[in-house]
Amino acid sequence: MTKDELKRRVCETIDRHRDEILRIGETILHQPETGFKETRTARLVAETMERLGLRPQTGLAITGVKGRLAGKAPGPTLAILGELDGLTVSGHPHADPATGAAHACGHNAQVAAMLGAAMGIAGAGAMEELAGALVFFAVPAEELIEIEERLELVRQKKLGFMLGKQELIRLGHFDDVELAMMFHAASSAEFPTVGRMVDSSNGAVVKRIRFLGRAAHAGGRPHMGVNALSAALLAIGAIHAQRESFREADTVRIHPIITKGGDAVSVVPAEVKIETFVRGATLEAILAANRKVDRCLRAGAMAMGAEVEIETIPAYLPQHNDRELGEVYGANLAALFGAGQFPIGGHKTGSTDMGDLGHLMPVIHPYLSGGEGSTHADDWKIVDRERIFITSAKLLAMTAIDLLHGDAAPARQVLARHKPALSKAAYLEMQAQLFATERYRAEG
Repeated sequence: MTKDELKRRVCETIDRHRDEILRIGETILHQPETGFKETRTARLVAETMERLGLRPQTGLAITGVKGRLAGKAPGPTLAILGELDGLTVSGHPHADPATGAAHACGHNAQVAAMLGAAMGIAGAGAMEELAGALVFFAVPAEELIEIEERLELVRQKKLGFMLGKQELIRLGHFDDVELAMMFHAASSAEFPTVGRMVDSSNGAVVKRIRFLGRAAHAGGRPHMGVNALSAALLAIGAIHAQRESFREADTVRIHPIITKGGDAVSVVPAEVKIETFVRGATLEAILAANRKVDRCLRAGAMAMGAEVEIETIPAYLPQHNDRELGEVYGANLAALFGAGQFPIGGHKTGSTDMGDLGHLMPVIHPYLSGGEGSTHADDWKIVDRERIFITSAKLLAMTAIDLLHGDAAPARQVLARHKPALSKAAYLEMQAQLFATERYRAEG
């Protein structure tokens, strides 16, 4: 069977499963769960994979689900990914009233598309025409939130890292994968074309900061206290003053929030907590900005005679998309929507743990428009359901066919040209070394 014949058969099979794919996406939308707690979503994925004959492995990095289809002959293994988790946006119309979790980033569509591609490939018997293997992988915890809870899981040795793909890499669940792809929904207002793929996006580290002062009566004896909130505000001001010191090319982003500002308005704040990301286009830029942030934090403590505890936690590595893989995906998008609808290039300042995987193997993380509002906001919603749920599944399946058809020569070519940025061992060592805690106390 030719590639075009096989693609047509797979797309027709996806169309026959249209209602089921939409139902999966809507079900996940209405039962949002945050990272490493996606138990209902993982169960839905596993049950669907079972029906498709994928014999899923479950409980990977707590909630991950992985199914596999083997081709007619040996060859590379390509993974199609979908992210299980939502994030906390309590004002979103579909937020869980108890937890505030919401699918305000479109991950529900990723999982539906990943399963839709599996339905098309398995239902059409496509693996008889492909070499190698396809892995369909529902991965947990792409959003780095609920830091304290996840740190506790690390302390209890239930996790080694705090993001899903990081942890799956650590545990060896990507050891049998050589290439990977997924898609991400985007707002139609964000760019004028149907799809887009950037060359790169920011990485990040996480900072947890605790300023310690001394409590006192805020009205009667404030001079007897050491105001931890003032120390924190001075530090945040110093961070803001650093902004002109960052190169524009490094796209540094630092966005702190105060998670605890004191205990009572009548008491001089003795403990104040801050969380922030330090983002940048390269690891070198992130680490340089991180050193400046640490200096600002110590300066705030020094000015007030307070103490500061600075905890640094590995987050996302910078993302680099494989252009050759992206061009294969883009050709399929052009076949459906016409030429010029999938520009490649540029840089985004958000972050994804697909960047971690991209340091080990060729990956793509393209965007498909069809949403409305802003991702990570309470006005985000998917408006073009056909494109975001159904066409996305077709694009993933068609790209897999291009890569693995016959003897999988295109996938082999991508692998032959690709040079991984890190080995798995070097990656794990580097990430482990990023965990650091410093305690600084001003003199006197």
